[in-house]
Amino acid sequence: MKNDNYKPNVSIVIPVYNEEESLPYFVPILIEQFQNLKDKIGTESEIIFIDDGSNDKSYDLLKSYASQKKFIKIIRFGTNYGQTAALSAGFNHSSGDVIITLDADGQNDPSDIQALLAKLNEGYDVVSGWRKNRKDKFISRILPSKIANYIISAITGLKLHDYGCTLKAYRKTAISNLNLYGEMHRFIPSLLKWTGATITEIPVKHHPRKKGKSKYGISRTITVLLDLAVLKFLMSYSTRPIQFFGLIAIIIFIISFISIILVLYYKFYQNLSMNRNPLLYFALTSVMIGIQLLILGFIAEMLARTYHESQNKPIYTIKEKLNFENKNST
Repeated sequence: MKNDNYKPNVSIVIPVYNEEESLPYFVPILIEQFQNLKDKIGTESEIIFIDDGSNDKSYDLLKSYASQKKFIKIIRFGTNYGQTAALSAGFNHSSGDVIITLDADGQNDPSDIQALLAKLNEGYDVVSGWRKNRKDKFISRILPSKIANYIISAITGLKLHDYGCTLKAYRKTAISNLNLYGEMHRFIPSLLKWTGATITEIPVKHHPRKKGKSKYGISRTITVLLDLAVLKFLMSYSTRPIQFFGLIAIIIFIISFISIILVLYYKFYQNLSMNRNPLLYFALTSVMIGIQLLILGFIAEMLARTYHESQNKPIYTIKEKLNFENKNST
């Protein structure tokens, strides 16, 4: 239900990796929009930059901004852990009732934050940005993204146009118990849908990259497909894995049965010795190797989660933090 008097504290979480050329352009715009929102959002609101092991001057620039504005907070990683770890650190260290995520490359528009908050105020747990008029190269960025979005929507059952858009708004209550691993940041809405969160999508502005180079390319499609396989397994079979592995076992039995029938056919009707029939060895060997690798992959994924969650061990190590000792924004 919409509440026009609701003024949440907002944490704006921004991963940064080697964006020294984009930050001088992007940060002043972000600060201006943040100041414009101060009358509409809580006084404890904050901007959290996560420096994901940048090896350029990104951290020095962020540090200078944080020295001027105490509502700007910085988490610095000692090495590059990836966007999933950076967002996870931002979520874990945010104090806001609402968390806004966006990229630091200047392609997301901070002016859209107000629209995300307004939509969230209608009663949703997650509002996802949709780069309807995306300003990227078609072959290397837009086309793979469209294919990935279609596949993800079909497999997870959550129909979104743009899973890859970092610009999103989350209620802290919806995301507080979410554990992220690997490259799962693009599947956060799907993971939250699994927990019963209400999710919607709104068009947002998208600008061409003016400075720096993109860290993503068409090669990411393979990573997305692998992570999607893991996500589907976790969403559908994590509490009943026997159904998944049992289905594979049935398929193996069917393949084995057909192979044996063919081998027997060649033996009795084509007079071909079973020992000289490569079909028998090829079918048994290739199928068993493939199944072993698949099962080992899923078992390893589950063991990784058990390892981290049982020890409450994060997937990142923080080298330095700035301004987190200040409770009030100025």
